[in-house]
Order: sequence, then C-alpha cells, then structure tokens
Amino acid sequence: MPEMTNLGWFHTIIGILALLSGAYTLAKFRVIKEETFSGKIYLSSTLIAALTALMIYNQGGFGPAHLLALLTLAALAGGFLVSKIMFLARFSPYLKALCFSSTILFHMIPAITDALRRLPLGNPVVDRFDHPLLMQFYLLFVGLFALGYLAQVMWLRNQKSNA
Repeated sequence: MPEMTNLGWFHTIIGILALLSGAYTLAKFRVIKEETFSGKIYLSSTLIAALTALMIYNQGGFGPAHLLALLTLAALAGGFLVSKIMFLARFSPYLKALCFSSTILFHMIPAITDALRRLPLGNPVVDRFDHPLLMQFYLLFVGLFALGYLAQVMWLRNQKSNA
C-alpha cells in the first residue's frame, strides 16, 4: 500500500469530518438538510472529500474510489437540484433524502477499504480489493443504507401527514 501523501491525509481528515457530521445530522434531524449547520458541514466536507478523491492516483489510475467520488458529486448535485424541478416537487423530500443519504454509503465503501488495507500498520487485515471481508462490509453498508432510507421515507411521510 502506498504511503499517505499530504493530500491523502487532508482527504482522510475531511472524510472523517464528513462522516461524523453526517452521523450527527442523521441522528438529530433524521435527514440531511442543507439548512442546518451540521448539514452544511456534512455537505461541504463531502464535496471537498469527493473533489480531493479525484486527485488521488496512488493505485495507478482511475479506479473504484474515483467512480464513487463521481457518484458522490452527482448525488450532491441531484440533492440540490431536485427541489428546483417542478414536476418532482411532490417527491422532492424523498429524492433529496435519497441523494444526500447515498453519499454516506459512498463515503463508507472507500473508508472501510482503505482502513482495512492499511491497518494495522505492517500487517493489514486485507491485502486485495476482492477480499471476502470487504465484500461482507459492502453488503452490510448497502443493507444499512436501504434500511436507513426506508426509515427516512417513513419519517418524512409522518412529518407530511402531521403538517
């Protein structure tokens, strides 16, 4: 595994800030909203993490982490644009929640991959991208994302009916 560059460290620290602020935002507000302070921190740090990920090429070229960064950028753009599209207005809260919450999934996949390929130092847990343990984590994250999004949809429907 290549050594961490200064850009890699910056990217990692911003990514950790994003995950912590995202977890806090979801715990407190149930959905990520750009109007809240923690939502602004999450969305801006996620944007920076995605952009810096596109500048890291320590694996030799364009790879899965770059694709996830592009998906993150698309999800962020979609989350901001969906409320501006008239014919989607009815579904806007649900689509925004889907877009912004999917960015958490897009953070977690490279985070666990990089962590398990680097730690513990000198004897990492996994040595290849197709390791079964990584695949189990990916499935777990997708399942948690699906359950989390379902919970958000139910919460949003409840909010709508109470309004």
